[in-house]
Amino acid sequence: MRLLVDAQLPPALARCLSAHDHPSDHVVDLGMDAAADRVIWQWAERERAVIVTKDEDFAIWRIAHNSDAPQVVWLRLGNTRRSELLDRMEILLPRLVDSLERGEPLIEIR
Repeated sequence: MRLLVDAQLPPALARCLSAHDHPSDHVVDLGMDAAADRVIWQWAERERAVIVTKDEDFAIWRIAHNSDAPQVVWLRLGNTRRSELLDRMEILLPRLVDSLERGEPLIEIR
């Protein structure tokens, strides 16, 4: 399972996820930091990647699309320090991976 971390989240999150054996890219690393959401969505479709985002638009799109659309992890944590975000994700990662493997289309993390 490949993960694509959106622009509102730090590149360190992609590195953290990769370090836990979940290959991850950040949009900045792919030259898509200024890309429209549609371009990011299409990349995720093509690469069969899960979008990790704080952007509600991706959650709405996921609800509106069929099962072939990318899975979306919607982080609704508000403003948090990078270290707090990474610590929280490490704790939640096993449950998150389980949800993704079960094929849940939209996983909301609060």
